[in-house]
Amino acid sequence: MEKDEIHLRRLPAAAPWGPRKSGAEDAGSEFHGVDFLPEDLNEAPEETGMRVNKKYSCLPAEEKGIHIINIRAIEDIGYDQHESTLLNSLSKNPDADCKYGLYFRDGKRKVDYILVYHYKKSSAGRTLTRRVHHNDSSARSTKQDQPLPGKGVQLEMGESEPHVDYHEDDKRFRREEYEGNLVEAGLELERDEDTKIHGIGFVKIHAPWNVLCREAEFLKLKMPTKKMYQINQTHGLLKKINSVIQKITEPIQPKVAEHKPQTVKRLSYPFSREKQHLFDLSDRDSFFDSKTRSTIVYEILKRTTCTKAKYSMGKGEGRKKETTLLNKRRKCGKYGITSLLANGVYSAAYPLHDGDYEGENVEPNDRKLLCEEWASYGVFYKYQPIDLVRKYFGEKIGLYFAWLGVYTQMLIPASIVGIIVFLYGCATVDENIPSMEMCDQRNNITMCPLCDRTCSYWKMSSACATARASHLFDNPATVFFSVFMALWAATFMEHWKRKQMRLNYRWDLTGFEEEEEAVKDHPRAEYEAKVLEKSLRKEHKHKETDKEKLTWKDRFPAYLTNFVGIIFMVGLTFAIVFGVIIYRISTAAALAISSTPSGRSSVRVTVTATAVIINLVVIIILDEVYGCIARWLTQIEVPKTDKNFEERLIFKAFLLKFVNAYTPIFYVAFFKGRFVGRPGDYVYIFHSFRMEECAPGGCLMELCIQLSIIMLGKQLIQNNLFEIGIPKMKKFIRYMKLKRRRSLDHEEHMKKKQRYEVDYNLEPFAGLTPEYMEMIIQFGFVTLFVASFPLAPLFALLNNIIEIRLDAKKFVTELRRPVAVRAKDIGIWYNILRGIGKLAVIINAFVISFTSDFIPRLVYLYMYSENGTMHGFVNHTLSSFNVSDFQAGTAPNDPMDLGYEVQICRYKDYREPPWSENKYDISKDFWAVLAARLAFVIVFQNLVMFMSDFVDWIIPDIPKDISQQIHKEKVLMVEVFMREEQGKLQMLETWKDKDKKKGENCNNHSPRLSRSHSGSLSSCHSYPLDV
Repeated sequence: MEKDEIHLRRLPAAAPWGPRKSGAEDAGSEFHGVDFLPEDLNEAPEETGMRVNKKYSCLPAEEKGIHIINIRAIEDIGYDQHESTLLNSLSKNPDADCKYGLYFRDGKRKVDYILVYHYKKSSAGRTLTRRVHHNDSSARSTKQDQPLPGKGVQLEMGESEPHVDYHEDDKRFRREEYEGNLVEAGLELERDEDTKIHGIGFVKIHAPWNVLCREAEFLKLKMPTKKMYQINQTHGLLKKINSVIQKITEPIQPKVAEHKPQTVKRLSYPFSREKQHLFDLSDRDSFFDSKTRSTIVYEILKRTTCTKAKYSMGKGEGRKKETTLLNKRRKCGKYGITSLLANGVYSAAYPLHDGDYEGENVEPNDRKLLCEEWASYGVFYKYQPIDLVRKYFGEKIGLYFAWLGVYTQMLIPASIVGIIVFLYGCATVDENIPSMEMCDQRNNITMCPLCDRTCSYWKMSSACATARASHLFDNPATVFFSVFMALWAATFMEHWKRKQMRLNYRWDLTGFEEEEEAVKDHPRAEYEAKVLEKSLRKEHKHKETDKEKLTWKDRFPAYLTNFVGIIFMVGLTFAIVFGVIIYRISTAAALAISSTPSGRSSVRVTVTATAVIINLVVIIILDEVYGCIARWLTQIEVPKTDKNFEERLIFKAFLLKFVNAYTPIFYVAFFKGRFVGRPGDYVYIFHSFRMEECAPGGCLMELCIQLSIIMLGKQLIQNNLFEIGIPKMKKFIRYMKLKRRRSLDHEEHMKKKQRYEVDYNLEPFAGLTPEYMEMIIQFGFVTLFVASFPLAPLFALLNNIIEIRLDAKKFVTELRRPVAVRAKDIGIWYNILRGIGKLAVIINAFVISFTSDFIPRLVYLYMYSENGTMHGFVNHTLSSFNVSDFQAGTAPNDPMDLGYEVQICRYKDYREPPWSENKYDISKDFWAVLAARLAFVIVFQNLVMFMSDFVDWIIPDIPKDISQQIHKEKVLMVEVFMREEQGKLQMLETWKDKDKKKGENCNNHSPRLSRSHSGSLSSCHSYPLDV
């Protein structure tokens, strides 16, 4: 028999199959599948024996790694599987003891993390004895490799050996080595393959107390000490105001303990095993909460490596090659949990939720509390329980929801001011002289055709509705609102920084630095694979391969692909916008042929609405496409760490989605109607399509329509379809599959699922980038073009009230629990927000000066008005054109459409009249208005920037009370250590005095006694030194 094959002599005479170390270990072998326990853990054998026997009573011979003859020998020595199965049928439900998967089978050790893997069951065609073929075979690894019970078929003598799946065996061997290394790291494991999800195995991981202490010290986790101190309270008038505010806001406060105002706080200090006496360890089970435990286990999983080479059944030369590859892998790269997940050795890894959130007889837990007080649409009016969110999901997710809450609160004053500005426009629309002049049919202003040949002359009064609607958004209050929103953005950023500092103090992150987090920032699996590949190439060329890493030369093809890809995507966006422009021009020309007057009058509205809807659909589709492309471009760059990967992905995705969302709006705001030409000398596209013009009231109304439809459409469709509809559809499909299975196997599916089985069916957490991206794009809509749409903050506020509860429900009920990540800020997103805030000032300045008629009205009022009013403004902005100067073939086909012959038509521009010497040249009025527009941009931009910086400077980043509390914490911590040192010195002095007295007593004895007591004396003197 080969050395790797398990022999019958290794089996005890009357015990379940498997290697044993001691009686204590057998007694503690209560597990479902395979269990790894520390040698000093003892449990009652009477409580565990039956289940262990049941587990191994029906194991197929082929999967045990024992020859078929030896199995019959086991039956001869008295091991009867039927008796153990019968006894187990009378035992109590083991799932209830372990709270349905939240604990190990002993019901005492909590499950901190889950590893999931796929395995293939044995079939009738593959029933040969499977042998262990690896050099590291031991009792532990043999014990790990247990298949599902009761699924094998015994092999008859003389059957031929079937084909063996070497790839699956390679994965199994890697799992064996990796799990063995986890046990050596101090973790305790328990395997479960007897689940209702066929072909899926689960490895439950528990971190004992000593491992938690060791890792908490290594990660420098701040934990609460026994020392408590009083938080500084306000006095006098501020105290009364705060108490009144608390009473008023009490109905909208969540009913959770973490949200109540605290008057005392525990002093926190980085955990140290040498200073355990400083910490409150009265309840060890709750000292490290579930979020901290899962974080610690995840760090061990990332740090623990598996260097197993690919499995090989070959011998001789093939075996040597595999050994060489194994050595290279050990030298060049190691496999942590990220690599094992990427290579398919494990299919998933996640911490467990605390329990169920709905149903009868559900035990109280944080998840249920979050579902009731946070993830419900019925509590939309309440504050978020941010501290409980942080306790359950970690600081990074807690900061996202805190930022979203602050952003939503700050939208309330912006919405109120926006509504006031809109109402002001509604109230003054009948007093607006320019729109009244446009609507006055007595003026009889005949406008030039909007297209060649098919379009005829038209009356300006037909655009009356557009002109009146434009005043709702294009009025003097709009300028004030633009200044207000620029200051609002600066105030919002400062308010968030102060809120962030308060959270850092409350969550004990004041001393936390990103450099500490970088210590445990492990290389990504793809990076390690690339380094290994590079190392193998160099070794093949007999070059030195120590400390290999990827350089810019290795990444140059990826950088080039990124550059070309991004340029292509941006060009594609521009091409689509250009295509929509062609659609608008051609559709306007086609609708102008309509014989009905109503059809001709509504051409502009119809074209604008349909074009915007097309833009919206394209933007939503390209958003998803660009997200996938940005991820692919980042992956081929092979960033070293997850943090680098996330930052590069955010940059690319934001760039592409920003261009995609705002390009159509930029076109309407700054390019439409700027390059039209004039009658008789129009600018053409493809020699047939004329560039489209703005309406007589300007392009601001069209910009408002474009912005509102795209903003509302994106929010409604992405929120309702993508974030609500698709998850519900997936849930419905899973329900139908489950219902179909229940009809096939009713009894099996009537059993309650284990917690890790339920969580495995949830969607994996994909990161916060999509959530942040959605809000950042919305922030751009609110700030960048707010001069054209004052109601944007209101619609953003309504969306965010739903968005908070929608995201909360998704995190609590539809996603696997993410690993908690420490963070003290929102990272690169803050810089993006600041950049958008600065850009918003510039864009709004250009929108007011170039897109709206605010500056032309001011110029006319102060330079050209005869009576100091706006009477005559419309006529001043229109130029004249003699219809005899039309180019051949461009004049209207029906010049008598209005019922009379037209000699002079008007168009919107500042040009010389046809009776002037320099007819149709740009007039001096144009240059006066242009100078005023540029001057306004410069003044507005610098003034608002200065005011924003002043707000930034005058509001301190750290609240005064928080800085005082942080200083107080430092002083108290110094006092604690000073007292401890003084206590040690006093104790040493006491011991020295005792030693002196003992020494004097020893000197009074005889020399013989002195010699006999010399050992005890020396031990007395050495004792305080040891302490």
